[in-house]
Amino acid sequence: MATTTAIEGAPSGKIGRDVFFAMGIVTILTVLFLPLPPVLVDVGLAFSIAFAVLILMVALWIQRPLEFSAFPTVLLIATMLRLSLSVATTRLILSEGADGPMAAGHVIAGFANFVMAGDFVIGVVVFVILITVNFLVITKGASRIAEVGARFALDAIPGKQMAIDADLSAGNIDEKEAMSRRRELEEESSFFGAMDGASKFVRGDAIAGLIITAVTVFGGIIIGVTRHDMTLGAATDAFVRLSVGDGLVTQIPALIISLAAGLLVSKGGTRGSAESTVFTQLGNYPRALGVAGATLLALAVAPGLPFLPFAIISGVLIFISVSIPKKLAEEKAKADAIEQEAERLSIEEARQSVKEQLKTAEVEIALGKQLSSTLLASQGELAHRAGRMRRAFAKQYGFVVPEIRISDDISIPGKTYQIKIHGTVVASEELRIGDVLVITGDGPMPDVPGDEAREPAFGMKAMWVSEMFANTVKREGFNPVDPMSVMLTHLREVIRGNLSQLLSYKDMRALIDRLEPEYKRLVEEIIPSQLSYSGLQAVLKLLLSERISIRNLHLILESIAEVAPHVRRAEQLTEHVRMRMAQQICGDLADNGVLKVLRLGNRWDLAFHQSLKRDAKGEVVEFDIDPRLIEQFGAEASKVIRGHLDQGHQFVLVSAPDARPYVRMVTERLFPTLPVLSHLEIARGVQVKSMGTIS
Repeated sequence: MATTTAIEGAPSGKIGRDVFFAMGIVTILTVLFLPLPPVLVDVGLAFSIAFAVLILMVALWIQRPLEFSAFPTVLLIATMLRLSLSVATTRLILSEGADGPMAAGHVIAGFANFVMAGDFVIGVVVFVILITVNFLVITKGASRIAEVGARFALDAIPGKQMAIDADLSAGNIDEKEAMSRRRELEEESSFFGAMDGASKFVRGDAIAGLIITAVTVFGGIIIGVTRHDMTLGAATDAFVRLSVGDGLVTQIPALIISLAAGLLVSKGGTRGSAESTVFTQLGNYPRALGVAGATLLALAVAPGLPFLPFAIISGVLIFISVSIPKKLAEEKAKADAIEQEAERLSIEEARQSVKEQLKTAEVEIALGKQLSSTLLASQGELAHRAGRMRRAFAKQYGFVVPEIRISDDISIPGKTYQIKIHGTVVASEELRIGDVLVITGDGPMPDVPGDEAREPAFGMKAMWVSEMFANTVKREGFNPVDPMSVMLTHLREVIRGNLSQLLSYKDMRALIDRLEPEYKRLVEEIIPSQLSYSGLQAVLKLLLSERISIRNLHLILESIAEVAPHVRRAEQLTEHVRMRMAQQICGDLADNGVLKVLRLGNRWDLAFHQSLKRDAKGEVVEFDIDPRLIEQFGAEASKVIRGHLDQGHQFVLVSAPDARPYVRMVTERLFPTLPVLSHLEIARGVQVKSMGTIS
């Protein structure tokens, strides 16, 4: 009955490979003690060279050092293989060297004849040079880099671990990613520490090769003279030739592996294969290649130097320095095109997504099909002028209005545009493509054919005329306005009339964050003990609803802090703030330093005063007025105000302080842009000119 056994702890699919690897290590150790025939020595030397070349190629093509983390182990195996073969070849040379150059195998004989060219002195010189290059240059430099790299890698471990923990705590990575990074950090520290020790293998291998060759030379000469009755010259020629050939065969793979070790430790944190890293970084500086080519060209024409070698290399370098910028420009253009296409696709995908459909622009201009094809062709100018408008609002009113979205909408008439605030249409108008708008007011019309219309922003009388008559109407003293300017002027007035809706909670917090530290502390004193952030936003909205700038936010906060312990209602806070900001309000409304006022009149002052219902503390709690009085006041006020507006006057309406909000409430439906002030809001020192009364 047949039975099978398995090695405990080893996967059954890997038993053959594990056993083969173990047998290889045992074979290397066996070679140290058992003699080998020349045929097996040739096979071993050929395998040693192939193994060294394989290690070098892997070191060249890996993307980062950790991808070859087994290098210290491979280096130890390769070193033991060469040393065991050196012992085997030394045994053959000493025992069979007197029989001729083929005594130690064909590989050693071939290297001896090829490199030494029949003279062992040449071989000795070449061997010493290889030893010097390997030991003093490559091995010593690689050992130093490995030593410093190991020290820095170990010193950086605590900081990298803290960075991983910080990213995990911040939610930038998950637990799985953190474990992967920690494992990579452990492998990195272990690798550089192992490389520091493995570099000593390379250094010791070079020294061992020199000692073994020297021992083989002197030992062979002694054996040849004493054992085989050879003359000193014949023994020296035979054994030096074989020993140096053996040293060359051993030092070539040693030099290759030393170079691989140097490439591996010098790569450091650079990612990418060696050739891509080197050529990419050298190619990033085409001017350096050009200067190098010019230098070689100067050497080519120098007297006494050969022209052709320097000229050929110079031409190659100059050609590369010229072609690299063109290639980089083409690659950059392709990359930009790919990036723009990807961005376009992502934007298109976002537009089609359900979540995007739920979002509404705070300010939007929707253009009909014909307007879209005309105005969006100059979208750069349209976006630039819209940006200038936003900057002007920020400077005048103290906060940045939201971005203005420009879109096309096939559902509206082709020559119509709609202005939307938070997705709701608040204004709509039709433009005449190819015409200009001439604003006439109540004056005469231009003597050209056209169609009468109303200017959309202010409602003044105007006339659409063909663009070909633009110069004619200019000569008549009119100022023609192009359709884009008409639309943007309308947009500006719509935004100005909806400033309170456009001041979001986020905008208000951003304004507070930009305050100086002292005023931030003032905000902390007021909020939340006496006022909430929403209450502060309500005050700012009430100011903006009457087109009062909030650019002096520190004055507003100081005014609120004065009465916040005693007053809670946003309307009462706003009235107090208005009185404290009287100088700014009057300065913004004055015309050439003169504030023109239209007074309410005693009759209407008394009517509004009697309509205010107060509580026991004297505070206004209700506004109760006869609707007939409202209609009568609206008729009288419209007659007087319209007369002054038609004359082009800029003025304000003045009433009693307690009635001011209610007068404004009535008049804003008739004249939305007419400011209403109280007597207390007229600052001292302001020159006042009376325009009459409503009575």
